[in-house]
Amino acid sequence: MPLTMAQAGTENTVRRITGKDETRRFLESLGFVEGGTVTVVTQMAGSLIVNVKDARVALSEGMARRIMI
Repeated sequence: MPLTMAQAGTENTVRRITGKDETRRFLESLGFVEGGTVTVVTQMAGSLIVNVKDARVALSEGMARRIMI
């Protein structure tokens, strides 16, 4: 399921990243790698704030849909 459907506060494992090569590389540079963990902190107006690799990252809903957990 996409990251947008994750419950806030639960730790999830990244299973797959979809999209074009440049989108996947961008997300990987932020720390979203297959097998890595990600936690949704909050979801507001379609955007998400997540913890990944000890950093908080804000993602648009479109980007978050490309991350499968």
